[in-house]
Amino acid sequence: RIEWYKSGKYTVERPLHLGAALAGRYDELADDLSAFGLPLGEAFQMRDDILGVFGDTGITGKPVGDDLREGKLTPLVAYASERADASQAKLLDRVGAPDLHDEEIELLSALLIETGALDAAEASIKRLVAESMEALSQVDITEEARHALGELGLFVAWRDR
Repeated sequence: RIEWYKSGKYTVERPLHLGAALAGRYDELADDLSAFGLPLGEAFQMRDDILGVFGDTGITGKPVGDDLREGKLTPLVAYASERADASQAKLLDRVGAPDLHDEEIELLSALLIETGALDAAEASIKRLVAESMEALSQVDITEEARHALGELGLFVAWRDR
């Protein structure tokens, strides 16, 4: 959770703060931009986690399954762990194993779908984006800026790379 929080801060929130500071409106906008940026940063990180398992290497440029090989305890893995039966839990125990094979990555990917972890992550992204967009509607900025930030937010959450 701490890594996620940090990621949301530096990928979305801090750049928004920098823009507000450059516009001379940091004190006025920082809190409202944080309310928009932090949930969007979480959605960004969750999408990144999904792409790390289910993304197309040709599009993302990253090998599929690296997070599983590295043993990153992403929300996908956490969701699956909560819902796994005994045999699924045994396979999940292989996450982070130095000798994790491609076949096991495929089995783990299927397990993330079977346990509903992927659906739960997608639902979380949808909720976080809605929270973010609601916060954006309250920020005292021009409609042009609101539209641009809204488009950026949707891209960040629903991207394929």
